[in-house]
Amino acid sequence: MYAISLGDDGAELRPIEPWQAEEFLAHMDRGREFIGQYNGLPDVVADLESSRAFLQAYAEKAAADSGRLYGIWTDGPLVGAVLLRKLDVAQGTAEAGCWLEPSAVGRGLVTRAVRVIIDWAVEERGVHRVEWWVSTENEPSIAVARRLGMTKDGVLRESYLYRGKRHDEEIWSVLAPEWRAGKTAN
Repeated sequence: MYAISLGDDGAELRPIEPWQAEEFLAHMDRGREFIGQYNGLPDVVADLESSRAFLQAYAEKAAADSGRLYGIWTDGPLVGAVLLRKLDVAQGTAEAGCWLEPSAVGRGLVTRAVRVIIDWAVEERGVHRVEWWVSTENEPSIAVARRLGMTKDGVLRESYLYRGKRHDEEIWSVLAPEWRAGKTAN
């Protein structure tokens, strides 16, 4: 298995695989309430069986080249993840996403990890457009989109039904030429 360093603080990015379902469930349990503020994953991953099924679905997406899931580990424990929820190489589009448990917030882990997966999608898979869908209320995630050099494309009003309430979603994106220009500017 491989790991990509996310910096000098010991953080690593690695694939999460079905055999890690127990560790993934423990991570979800530690962050369930916090993650569930804007992300429906804690409602999906409720026990070991559903944890394994979720990870298996992403293993199948990886095999089909239609998505990817990577965990963020810091000095041992799994503390979050980034993913390409959708990957359509033929169309040149992808949708990135993330979550963290509370212990990992405020360290720049998501921004660093998403940079790695966007760079891979653009440079290795030829993706032209990477999207970031986020609740209009999720300021930390909106801040990540800004740090990544994304542009706010618009707001889908009341487009997402979550826990009985309709939420507005912002769509942010970065195009491959913008991504490359941003890398050379830094």
